[in-house]
Amino acid sequence: MDRTVVLITGCSSGIGLHLALRLASDPSQRFKVYATLRDLRAQGPLREAAQSRGCPPGSLEMLQLDVRDADSVAAARARVTEGRVDVLVCNAGRGLLGPLEVQEAGAVGSVLDVNVAGTVRTLQAFLPDMKRRRSGRVLVTGSMGGLMGLPFNAVYCASKFAIEGLCESLAVMLPPFGVHVSLIECGPVRTAFQEKLEGGPGGALDGADAETRDLFSRYQRHLERIFQEAAQDPEEVTEVFLAALRAPRPALRYFSTERFLPLVRMRLTDPSGRSYVAAMHRAVFADEPAEESAADLGGPALGAPSAAPQ
Repeated sequence: MDRTVVLITGCSSGIGLHLALRLASDPSQRFKVYATLRDLRAQGPLREAAQSRGCPPGSLEMLQLDVRDADSVAAARARVTEGRVDVLVCNAGRGLLGPLEVQEAGAVGSVLDVNVAGTVRTLQAFLPDMKRRRSGRVLVTGSMGGLMGLPFNAVYCASKFAIEGLCESLAVMLPPFGVHVSLIECGPVRTAFQEKLEGGPGGALDGADAETRDLFSRYQRHLERIFQEAAQDPEEVTEVFLAALRAPRPALRYFSTERFLPLVRMRLTDPSGRSYVAAMHRAVFADEPAEESAADLGGPALGAPSAAPQ
């Protein structure tokens, strides 16, 4: 029986690492997983976890792949010995947090290059073969930050909004080829993502005015509270990827949590944006407890941080 060949970007930690392990250790042994990392020197945690999980020989192979470099993507594709990829998981990503005016151009460019251009490069490398074979699935790590603007995440949200448009456009066009695209929309996830933010947690705050610095402090407190109350374990999110992978008729979007859907729906029901802007501002910055300020939304405290793709 031919195994399902899966290639995952961004496997040094977090969702990518956990998904690679989950598939490679599947009792059915029906997956061959290519776990890719930008720097193979970071493969230690994945290799050790694979050994402890008892992944069968030949179920997991690690490849170097830097989504910022088209040649690196092509080289990784050439090293897939089966000559095909059945499931492509675009998971590599970077975050950027803080006031927009203090973000350095290099940090902004890096986030857009990895999150947007990097996803495009990866799709350009693997989609043509899927279309020729008229078979394939693409899973992309999305974010609630791609469905609604989050304060102090302007560039990250811009990159994830772009991914929404990219994937939705492809999802409309690809069905005649037997290729399906699904976004896994994540809320906060307990990973090392926050520790790997471009420019650190907030950038050069000294360059921002006092009122903006105060608002950022409020946002950080809100962020901590949301992570304490709502952050998911990567294993929980991995199950959502598996549901999308196994679905006979894959949907465009799968949500790892429904906690933040009231705000997403608000953006749709009031296209002017007034309701969403007021509700999000109140949930994040109001002086009263978040539970009270969110009551008007008919749900728990909202305004999650960006998701944690790796």
